[in-house]
Amino acid sequence: MCGCYPQIPYRGFKKEEKEIPITFPAQHQNIQPGLEYEMNPRPIFDNPNVKGSHKLCNKVAIISGGDSGIGRAISVLFAKEGADIVIVYLNEHEDANYTKRLVENYGRKCVLLAGDLRDEKFSPYIADYVMRCFGKIDILVNNCGVQYPQNSILDISNEQMRYTFETNIFSFFYLTKAILPFMKENSSIINTTSITAFDGKKNLIDYSSTKGAITVFTKSLALSLAEKKIRVNAVAPGPIWTPLIPASFSAKEVEMFGTDVALERAGQPFEVAPAYLYLACDDSRYVTGQIIHVNGGTIV
Repeated sequence: MCGCYPQIPYRGFKKEEKEIPITFPAQHQNIQPGLEYEMNPRPIFDNPNVKGSHKLCNKVAIISGGDSGIGRAISVLFAKEGADIVIVYLNEHEDANYTKRLVENYGRKCVLLAGDLRDEKFSPYIADYVMRCFGKIDILVNNCGVQYPQNSILDISNEQMRYTFETNIFSFFYLTKAILPFMKENSSIINTTSITAFDGKKNLIDYSSTKGAITVFTKSLALSLAEKKIRVNAVAPGPIWTPLIPASFSAKEVEMFGTDVALERAGQPFEVAPAYLYLACDDSRYVTGQIIHVNGGTIV
């Protein structure tokens, strides 16, 4: 550990609404998908006022991009609800190890698997490793993603387009195909799409296109797996304060990020994670092929 995080790993919501930032200090990171420990302020990933109620008792959940941002909040909430967690991430080791400590603070096991999900050979390795560790897989959260704003489609290089599609949607196919043979009845697959799949975004054409693909992937896969009683749903976040934001936008854009929605602020990861919990647990056993919108009031 390099000491970027405090010894006591916690950044939780407090009762006072003022604890949730409305605007942010100007900042920018030059690496995708971004590092949470470099953010100011760091995202709020946990709500200590919510106590676990064993909704995922002894379940095993694989979460891609689970090291930070929304993925970290999902990992922590799932652990609070009794699940063991497998975090798949690229190379953000400091963030991943911090999240591992958070999960273990709730008494659950956490396995870290670093690698590039664009490599189709990585996903079968993940499936094999998890089965050897836990003997089962109950929940898959496809959550990894990158975005590279460009002012015009003419500025989107073929290299960027391939990288974005391979990361944001190809990886979902690869990991789902590898995990599916080990999933049983009442298992759950949850995909992270985006408000941009429904509203578009003029400077995120390739990113928005991948999120549209994820949305239809979710609905089609849900129909395909209904006979097996495996549910497939998605969450479509709006503007959420995650490492991807300072890693994508200019310092000036970051300052006012999220203030253009009805609630006039960006959301925090802990405000999105409960949607994933609902879709992962038995509360949603009659829900499949659906998209839950958590976006601060944007009408879609």
